[in-house]
Amino acid sequence: MNIPAITGRINAIHSEPLILSETFIDMAERFVKRPGTVLLMSGGDHDCARYHILGIKPWLVFKGRNRNMTITVKNTAKTFKADPFETLETILNTYQLKPDEYPKPLGAGLLGYLAYDLKDCLENLHRTSIDDLGLPHICMFAPSLIIIKDKITGLCHLHAVAPDYYSKEEMNRNIVWFKQTLVEQKKPSQDFAGDSNNFKPNISRHDYLDAVKKIKEYISAGHVYQVNMSQRFSMGFHGDGFQYFKALYQKNPAPFFAYLNAGDHQIISTSPERFILQQKNQVETRPIKGTRPRGKTAELDKALKKELQESKKDDAELSMIVDLLRNDIGKVCRAGSVFVDQHKRLEAYQNVYHLVSIIKGTLEKGKNSVDLIKATFPGGSITGCPKIRSMEIIDELEPNQRHIYTGSIGYISFHQTMDFSIAIRTAVIVNNEILFSVGGGIIYDSDPKDEFEETLHKGRSLMELLEKKPKIAKPAAYAWHSGILKPVGRIKISAFDQGLQYGFGFFETIRVNKGCPCYLKAHIKRFNQTWQELFNFEPPDLSWPAIISQVLDKNKMENKTTALKIMAVKGQKEYPALDYNLIVSARPYIHRLSSRKEFGIRLGTFPEPRQSPLAAHKTLNYLYYLLAGQRAVKNGYDEALILNPDNTLSETNTGNLLFIKEKQVILPFSSHVLPGIMQAAVCEYLISLGYKVITRVIEPADPAKMDLMLITNSLMGAVPVISLDGKRLAKTTRLWQDINQTVL
Repeated sequence: MNIPAITGRINAIHSEPLILSETFIDMAERFVKRPGTVLLMSGGDHDCARYHILGIKPWLVFKGRNRNMTITVKNTAKTFKADPFETLETILNTYQLKPDEYPKPLGAGLLGYLAYDLKDCLENLHRTSIDDLGLPHICMFAPSLIIIKDKITGLCHLHAVAPDYYSKEEMNRNIVWFKQTLVEQKKPSQDFAGDSNNFKPNISRHDYLDAVKKIKEYISAGHVYQVNMSQRFSMGFHGDGFQYFKALYQKNPAPFFAYLNAGDHQIISTSPERFILQQKNQVETRPIKGTRPRGKTAELDKALKKELQESKKDDAELSMIVDLLRNDIGKVCRAGSVFVDQHKRLEAYQNVYHLVSIIKGTLEKGKNSVDLIKATFPGGSITGCPKIRSMEIIDELEPNQRHIYTGSIGYISFHQTMDFSIAIRTAVIVNNEILFSVGGGIIYDSDPKDEFEETLHKGRSLMELLEKKPKIAKPAAYAWHSGILKPVGRIKISAFDQGLQYGFGFFETIRVNKGCPCYLKAHIKRFNQTWQELFNFEPPDLSWPAIISQVLDKNKMENKTTALKIMAVKGQKEYPALDYNLIVSARPYIHRLSSRKEFGIRLGTFPEPRQSPLAAHKTLNYLYYLLAGQRAVKNGYDEALILNPDNTLSETNTGNLLFIKEKQVILPFSSHVLPGIMQAAVCEYLISLGYKVITRVIEPADPAKMDLMLITNSLMGAVPVISLDGKRLAKTTRLWQDINQTVL
């Protein structure tokens, strides 16, 4: 175990009653924009929905992904490699408190989430699904202020936590700050909207049905008895995620609502299912299996309720999971202490009915909260039976890792209490996108079509509010693909296409000013020359202005400055009928210097020389240039200066170079470099001003001797270089602006 020494203790917990002049959720709204804020709301009147909990201003942050752990205390982050559960246990042991001396349910502890993918730290599984989010697998915050409302008594309390590096004055300042915030004028809340035009699943209906059939084959072959299969939906999201959470709570409050602001992403959960509850040595889990939608009429509602109660399939499903969970908690509970307190209890929600069982037990002496989590995580109700083989099948059939979906959200205290939900009916907001998953348990008798429909019923509570909001004014992008205008999302290229496998293809990028392509003839001439040389047959005879006009018109870009790309991608065939792909796309273009205070580019030299003879063409094999540009930005530059194989200079990762010395324009010589269309246009303009163009080799030391160094490409025209590797170059003149007024 590589966990660094964590030292410290909780010096004090100050508790005082709190009288709120607004609802708990309105009070929480004042704080949710602060990263590290966690809100746990108990909605409805079910017996597990007792406490509202808000944690703010964390004094410790613990995040981990795979075995990469980070603990941040006092604004100092310690990063190390370790097991996440062992790290969690170390934190809990470091700050442990006596269980009988602190307020219930939570006086001090950690609030946050455990992603489903933590399973890979517990079991040796085949990892065959894609992690496309890159978010933490464990994300926990230790709040310095915890506010708790008991819905039964109606009492509300504030707990201020003082770790040993807090002075008493600092704890008191936190309390004063909190109370002052409560009486401040609230800022107007921002609305929210989902981009349903770009709503998409991560698996097609056809593939989902095939996956269900495959699970049934595994069941027939004796691999499993049940598997929970899910699909993920995503769409654009703009506005205030908390307002979406608040609207969901007001519409359909469930026992385990949660809002977590992790800074770069937010979690919104409306779960009805408890994963694990611990109160000292007493534990409880409440699996849900069996779902029916609510009826639109009283008669239909009653019929659906009866159907669920009498369903042999759902009874078998729930009984199977009850046995699995009895076995899971039995690993860490006293022999004979585990029992089913209630079985097949019907619970009613706004959109659905559920069947619920309650299983209880008593922890074995010497076992703790982390032992309990490790024995039961992830919850059996959302994996399948047997659990390990079910998780392998889930990874095989679901294309993306689940992250928070079917993981857990809640709190774990420093004084032996814990309550986590199963993260179903749960969404992630990240990078202006909202993602949520829905699924169901598949058994031998499952009907694939019915299972697919059930996922839609379950997701309806999250979707309805977004569907009713005005759509974001962001129409789907279209491109011309081998003769047909299509939505960009429908353009498909075979995995065996040589363009994908080898980067066998090329492109032209053209600036379009209000429907007029700049230097179109020159671009098409270069495009055709490359086509002839690389594809080895006649270039396509097409009316490019008409195609470009169609693309601009479909994307409503006729009156905008646009970056238009023509791309040719080699197929698999060498002889007719050929299967190459031609794609014409457009995007709005804003000049890269338009928002800059300093008009110029800072260049950094990329240390790896360009060796490829393909540099004479704009091929799709542009990874070298992409990496060069990324390295430049990482090191504080705008762009990368590329070295030729002989260590001379002629280009950057996005454009050609030109140098001006007195009344001479120096065109860098290179045996393999893309002839620049904009470079040629700039030279032509400068000749008209009386400049003489010469071609010669440019060495790395030469830029410092020049009057002006320019980067040229078809989109931005000519822009000056103001520094190279951190050293300032000659002061720029207005010449580059005069050039662009003419050539663009």
